[in-house]
Amino acid sequence: MKIKRFFAKDMRQAIRMVREDQGDDAVILSSQKKADGVEVVIAIDYDEAVVEAALKDERVVVRGRDESVEPAIADDNVSIKSTALDTMEDMPIERPVRSSASQISWSQDPAIVEMQHEVKALRGLLENQMAHLAWGEMSRKNPNRAELLRRLNQMGVQSDLCEELVADVAQVNDVERAWRRLLGHLGQRIQVTDDDILNHGGVVALVGPTGIGKTTTIAKLAARYALRHGARSVALISTDNYRIGAHEQLLTYGRILGIPVQVAAGRQELADAIENMVDKRLILIDTAGMSQRDLRLSEQFDTLQAEGVAIRTYLTLSATTQTPVVEEAVKAFSNIPIEGCIITKMDESMVLGGILSVVARHHLPVAYIGDGQRVPEDIHQARADKLVSHAASLMKEMNESSWNYEIAERLGGMVADIQETHV
Repeated sequence: MKIKRFFAKDMRQAIRMVREDQGDDAVILSSQKKADGVEVVIAIDYDEAVVEAALKDERVVVRGRDESVEPAIADDNVSIKSTALDTMEDMPIERPVRSSASQISWSQDPAIVEMQHEVKALRGLLENQMAHLAWGEMSRKNPNRAELLRRLNQMGVQSDLCEELVADVAQVNDVERAWRRLLGHLGQRIQVTDDDILNHGGVVALVGPTGIGKTTTIAKLAARYALRHGARSVALISTDNYRIGAHEQLLTYGRILGIPVQVAAGRQELADAIENMVDKRLILIDTAGMSQRDLRLSEQFDTLQAEGVAIRTYLTLSATTQTPVVEEAVKAFSNIPIEGCIITKMDESMVLGGILSVVARHHLPVAYIGDGQRVPEDIHQARADKLVSHAASLMKEMNESSWNYEIAERLGGMVADIQETHV
């Protein structure tokens, strides 16, 4: 079924237009007031039997109609004869006919649905084009600022931090000098810790989402500590009771390194295991990998609060994880005190700006970085300048020509704001 709309200043004129266009047998679906008059919707090219059956069950409800008018329109016949049209010219505007979707659902007409999709696609295309125009206009008026924003976005730095960093060097005219200073400002926003775990020991737990390399990281730290202080000074504990065979990997590392490994389920068993290892200078606790949306997280947090034991917790994050997921993980694991974070899989990531944006925004100190599978070689103490330098080096390796179009889309809204500020 197809529909047609008529707009007029009043109902009398609208009915006249319907009669002139479709004759006395037009089917009116709805009529309603508009700011500048009335709108009447009629059906054309329809199955009369379907409409007749639909409207037998649901009468047209007329707002505020007079009792004397009601008998005149009580007939369920949808064909509008001349007398019905004359009556409708004088009656108040009616509510739309409500029919069940299975019987008459003109709003789901394939042509209308297709039109909606086309309008949505055109809107997206127009927004993209406007973003490109805004980016091009800004590049012309302020090329240095545009170049700095392009480089930061190519690094993967989040848009809000991009704008803050570029604002910090707004007075520097030379783009290369501004870029070096900007990278320095980014490094200043990234907090790092000293070699706390390997220097001071203690009871340390690693937490984090699934599949980011917590167990391998623990093995690297344990091996490093054993090389410095001897294998007898370190021990491992596994609290992962959710996965089948979850302890096997840690037990294997323990056998290879000559380090004792214990398994603990629950707060009391963890406290007992720590007490049994009281002679160890470093105790590393491996926890179950969990999504930040896992309801069992609270159980894990509760386990780590072993009575009378000071457990320092480090959040393990992967450099290959999408920035919104990293952001969500940091918020989820903030329910327990976090000493800092360890960034893994640095060797597998193509952009580092995203994870650097998250740790800078949350003031989360970075303790170590992992950049490979080798134990214990591929773990290093974090340095802010090296993190930023590595992120910038990765940016240079990218194909710049493939980024210009994408950057305009990502920065569309922000570029518009920048133009209003700096025009």
